[in-house]
Amino acid sequence: MKSIRIVKKTLAMALFLSVMWLLFFWSNIGILSFENVNSKSIPLDVKNKLCFVNYADDRPHISNSTNLKMIYYVTPTYPRPEQAPELTRLAHTLMHVPRLHWIIADDQPICSELVLNILRRTNLPFTHISSPKPFIYKGTNFPRGVSNRRAALTWLQENVGEGILYFGDDDNTVDLQLFEEIRNTKKVSMFPVGLIGGYGVSSPVVKNGKVAGFFDSWPGSRTFPVDMAGFAVNIEFLKPTATMPYIAGHEEDKFLVSLGLNMEDIEPLADNCTKILVWHTKTVKYRKPTVKINLKKLDELPKYRNFVNLLKETSRLGMANIEPNNGTKPYITRNRKSYETLTGLQ
Repeated sequence: MKSIRIVKKTLAMALFLSVMWLLFFWSNIGILSFENVNSKSIPLDVKNKLCFVNYADDRPHISNSTNLKMIYYVTPTYPRPEQAPELTRLAHTLMHVPRLHWIIADDQPICSELVLNILRRTNLPFTHISSPKPFIYKGTNFPRGVSNRRAALTWLQENVGEGILYFGDDDNTVDLQLFEEIRNTKKVSMFPVGLIGGYGVSSPVVKNGKVAGFFDSWPGSRTFPVDMAGFAVNIEFLKPTATMPYIAGHEEDKFLVSLGLNMEDIEPLADNCTKILVWHTKTVKYRKPTVKINLKKLDELPKYRNFVNLLKETSRLGMANIEPNNGTKPYITRNRKSYETLTGLQ
């Protein structure tokens, strides 16, 4: 009996020490916090990496008058099959905007060559940041884009003293007129965003030239119930306390509150919020397939080198996995006949 009691005490002590060690470990890596929940309460030691900064604007067709304020267009993104086409489409809008610096913060722990190549091809000034989501949120899509926007905010606060900040997701559609309007923002400007929620639009309500309220299908007990694409901020108004919380649905509101924004500070744009100049468009999610093709064997057929290069590009862009031993068996079609290999075309 005595030996059993000793074993029980030993196990109890071991359990106690294990729990204490876990609590200590979790608190240090940011999984556990005993602070009150607010915009800075969760320890979020994300290892961001500044991948590349280019200040040169090499667009020959754009006149970059220094009389125009620089717009810092912050785009959070993450690796997926749609990433390259989304960024490419957005790039071809931003390439028409004078005095614009594109900041892409990518939710992955490496500096993506794919993203960097897209940025370089635009000839825009740009900043490329690797800003992975904190570990505690790795198993979920929420809250989306916060680590990326926080990383961009940190870079702006450390490197930029004037200009206009705008958060533009990689799947948004933007009218060029919006850039000309937000460039004159004194503190915080706001405007409608189309294709939002149950009302079809999210917008400030303007009365006598001033914002009197908000039209948004999810009030959510928010002081400023607006969409992320529905406001711009003068960087001189960007206080050192400015931050964005990891609270899904409250990212915009808490960020604006952290600026010390008052209703009377808001500047309504888009003809007193009567026009829609930005839309929260969304690309249909594409389930990345795995295709069973042995690229090494195909490389042995010089006459089909172009086709092999296409398959490699498809894989590089993340649109499909090309595997030699598993996946969907592909077919080549010619004259209404299907062949399992390229030999049928020879």
